[in-house]
Formats: sequence, structure tokens, C-alpha cells
Amino acid sequence: MTKNNKKYKFIDLFAGIGGFHIALHNLGAECVFASEIDKYARETYKTNFIKISPELFKKNHFNDDITSIKEEEIQETIPDFDILCGGFPCQPFSQAGFKKGFDDHRGNLFFNIARIIDQKQPAAFFLENVRHLVSHDDGRTFSTIRSIIENDLGYSFYSAVLKASDFGLPQHRPRIFIVGFKEDKFIRDEKESFKFPKPKKELDLTMSDVWEAKCDRDIGLTLRVGGRGSPIDDRRNWDGYRVNGEVRRLTPKEGKRMQGFPDDFYFPVTDIQAMKQLGNSVAVPVIQNIAYEIVQYLEKLHKKENNGFK
Repeated sequence: MTKNNKKYKFIDLFAGIGGFHIALHNLGAECVFASEIDKYARETYKTNFIKISPELFKKNHFNDDITSIKEEEIQETIPDFDILCGGFPCQPFSQAGFKKGFDDHRGNLFFNIARIIDQKQPAAFFLENVRHLVSHDDGRTFSTIRSIIENDLGYSFYSAVLKASDFGLPQHRPRIFIVGFKEDKFIRDEKESFKFPKPKKELDLTMSDVWEAKCDRDIGLTLRVGGRGSPIDDRRNWDGYRVNGEVRRLTPKEGKRMQGFPDDFYFPVTDIQAMKQLGNSVAVPVIQNIAYEIVQYLEKLHKKENNGFK
């Protein structure tokens, strides 16, 4: 996977420890704004990205509460960018509509994304959530999100459930990904419209590679945020493995590998906090493969516009 000639700019909302940041940086994109409210995750984020994205911190563009930015402040507070990224929290909606009834639903964090898209008009957005978002609140949440994006914001809408194991990692971790474009000239052309990347046929590493020893399973259990210590045969177990015939518990070292973070990614927090942060994070190779397709699609849209087909 190669970097693109154009240096795309992106913002990283509900950033966690920066899975989106790593993936898009690997593709040559520049993070110009980020937001994360958890103080421990912020510490991890800054520790790992202050060297590769120094301007983000020099310009004080690492926000600690996206809800604190008022609508009239968005334009001057958030720099212009091409792609909005975010793994946003899932909350129910009682009514549909971005502009109708908008003021009644400011507590829902998705509206902060919608508000920024509406104000900044980026070329594309890239969102991640748990797969149950589709059925959340009897389907009202997902249908509202789609309606807001398509009808109120005027963007195209593509979604797919993909697993981390589809892209080489030894963890199933199914998640829903939502992608959309402002000027989508191919949306009604099934052959030319945006496509999510195809799954790989083989794993890049197994759980034995993760442990550097013989593990009793090739694909591991999905990392969770907490609840460590359940017996290995308990249905709630997610961090216990039989390695070389002995029961071992995951540490951040193994968790980083299962999520596709580099081995030199550093956690300036306790192991408990680090495991929580990894459980909340995205699988980096999945994000990077989708982001690559987004960039390629933006290039195709740009080329079509330059050729006079508007």
C-alpha cells in the first residue's frame, strides 16, 4: 500500500489512542485536528503522536471535549480538512432529523459529527462503530444517521460490517464502517461507486505469533474494555489463552499486536488502562485498507471533475 501524491488532511474525532491517526498517517495524510475526552487516552495519544504530528499540539488543535465547541465556533476552531474520521459512541435517537428537532438532541454525540460536516463540508467522512449499531434502538439509530447524512447533509452513504480477521489480524472483531462523499458522481453507477476493500484469504499473524509461543487457537477472542479474570472456559472469558499448555492472560504487548498497533507504540499508563484503551480502539489494518480505498475514490472523483464531467 503506497502513499498518495496529494497530502490529504483529516480530523480525528472520538480519537481514543489514535488508530485512525496511525492508519491515515501511514498513507501520507496529515492530522490537523483531534478530539478525545478521556484524560488517560489523551495522555497515550499525545505521547505517541507529538513527534509525527507536532503541529497538532503546537497549534492547540488537540481538543478535550468536542461538545464544548459551539456551532458558531466550528469554522474558526477546526481547520479545513478533506476527511472526517471518528469512532463515535452509539446512543439512541428519539426522533429523526438533523435540522428538524435538532435542538432537542444535542446530547447525542453523532450530532457533533453532523454539525461539523454541515459547517466544514469535507470531501469525505469515515466512521466506525459496533456492528449492533444497525439494530440499535430497534433500528432507529442507524436509519436516523443515514437520513441525516443523505437527506440533510447531502452526502452519499456506504456501509459494511468487516472483521479484523478479514485483514490479517488474529481477532474477529466485527465492526460497522460508514463512508460517504460530498460530490459523489458515481453513486448511481454500481460498477464505479465506492467499494469497501476485499477481505484477505490468510492471516498475517496467528495467536501463536502474538504470544511468540504455541497457542491453542489461531484467531483470538475479541478484545474487550474490561471484565478481566473470568475462567478460561467461561463464556465471558476474552483475555485468557492456553499457551504452551499453560493459561496466560493478555498484556498490552499482545493486545497491540491483535489490534495492529506497532510494537513501539507506548502506553504511559497502567496496564489496566492500556488494556481498556486497546479494547476501545480500532483495528489499524482495517482502517488503513478502507482509508486507502477512500483516497483512491477521491482521486477518481477529482479526475472525473477535471475532465469536465460535472
